[in-house]
Amino acid sequence: MSLENLRGRAAWVFEEDDYDIDLIVGVRNIKITDVKELAALAMADYMPGFAAGVHRGDLLVGGHNFGYGHPHYPAMRAMRHLGIAAVIAESFSPGFFRGETSMGFPLVSCPGIRAATARGDELTVDWDTNEVRNLRSGQTLMLQPFSESERGMLDAGGLIPYLKRRVVPAS
Repeated sequence: MSLENLRGRAAWVFEEDDYDIDLIVGVRNIKITDVKELAALAMADYMPGFAAGVHRGDLLVGGHNFGYGHPHYPAMRAMRHLGIAAVIAESFSPGFFRGETSMGFPLVSCPGIRAATARGDELTVDWDTNEVRNLRSGQTLMLQPFSESERGMLDAGGLIPYLKRRVVPAS
């Protein structure tokens, strides 16, 4: 598996900095284990019917320190189930960033993205040029490149496959 360039709609633009990821499904719902039930609840407190309008490949756009709080996994499990391909934000909470990256889910740090994006805009992410482009406005922003290990985890599909690739068989 290798990290493919992204092209998708901005399904939601989070206006808040320090966004607590649990709010995506509602804190009261973070113990739900059924991913279909979680997906149906995604963003319902903000916009009822949000889940029905998400298309495979859509993106989320966030502000500074996105994913703040305890890095619980139900919210992003729900978003991945709906087809969200990545989150592009000004910056990420370190625990959230490590957790999602270790699961092979791309979190793209891109200064200026929130101001440059409206809900529904089509965005592309080019990993080779380290650019995010808004196809509606034509604006191009630079993303912060991944470290070698972060890129390796994303290319492999997560931490476990990445580590398995790095293990050298004993002779």
